Amino acid sequence: MDSPPSQPTLLALSLLLLALYLARRALLGKRRNYPPVAGTMIHQLLNFGRLAEYQTELSQRYRTFRMLTPTCNYVYTVDPANVEYILRTNFANYGKGTMTHDVLEDLLGDGIFNVDGAKWRHQRKVASFEFSTRALREYSSGVFRDTAAELAGIVAAATGGGGERAVDMQDLFMRSTLDSIFKVGFGAHLGGLSGSSPEGAAFARAFDDASEQVLYRFFDPLWKAKRLLNVSSEAAMKRSVRTINGFVYAVIDRKIEQMSRDDQHEFAKKEDILSRFLLEREKDPGCFDNRYLRDIILNFVIAGRDTTAGTLSWFLYVLCNNQHVQDKVAREVREATTAGDREVGVQELTACLTEDAINSMQYLHAALTETLRLYPAVPIVS
Repeated sequence: MDSPPSQPTLLALSLLLLALYLARRALLGKRRNYPPVAGTMIHQLLNFGRLAEYQTELSQRYRTFRMLTPTCNYVYTVDPANVEYILRTNFANYGKGTMTHDVLEDLLGDGIFNVDGAKWRHQRKVASFEFSTRALREYSSGVFRDTAAELAGIVAAATGGGGERAVDMQDLFMRSTLDSIFKVGFGAHLGGLSGSSPEGAAFARAFDDASEQVLYRFFDPLWKAKRLLNVSSEAAMKRSVRTINGFVYAVIDRKIEQMSRDDQHEFAKKEDILSRFLLEREKDPGCFDNRYLRDIILNFVIAGRDTTAGTLSWFLYVLCNNQHVQDKVAREVREATTAGDREVGVQELTACLTEDAINSMQYLHAALTETLRLYPAVPIVS
């Protein structure tokens, strides 16, 4: 990523933006009831390393406010009435638009987070049907249990053998959730936790880098020029997307080949999302191509990976700061899994994590919900 411009340069640009805004308002001749200007994109760049905290500070001060850019105003709101109106009451009026689609297209393509209209409705309909099926729920639960057991084994190994070593839990959560959601989405083992696949590790790194770069694009007015010239951060972005696409298309090709080899009835038992969509395509070959498949499922991967790993990281942080909550959560898990006061192994514990057992963990659910209130998994929705 580029090194940031110097602070005096950014300050000068910020003052210029404000001057242009004031001149434009003077030329219009009358004041409209717009939300207040809280700053410019330059201020956001200066605070890029703590963007969520910076936006929170502004939200506490203004609730609804604008940030100026050379081409448009970004309007931010935390007002519950506004949020409900935009995301529910009049949702159809607030599409992503061409600018957001352009910024995210390299990574998200035409997936559900980056489209409006007919494509959004199609993916929403298919997703709501597939995710409501019992087979996918049971398959997903099994995948997450297996990954949780593998993660617990890594943590246990770090604390056993007569010595202890530090582990980066956020990194482990990111790798474990990517393993899980990739298996649910594509039906393939990524090997991120175990480090067993160099290709999977390269995909994960490229995925992280591309995710960071698309966020940076929202505050970089020169990103299109850089992409055209294939320089700087956009050259790195192109390499990351090439790695992502190469890996994902190889997985899709292998799945199609498996589909052609297997008995149709046997393949129909596959529960991952890619297999479900391939079966859907068999009924209507013209409904989507491999590129659209890649977009649809990568969007699911992004949705399930970052949100889950981020929430788990914050949850562990607040548990460490609240010993009495930690004790109550641990006690409830033991009681719900019939482990009681017995010391049980990881495999036995995860085997007891049935849907009924998890549903009975009401205190755990409340603690997770409070974590989400304090540290939202998706702090900004555009």
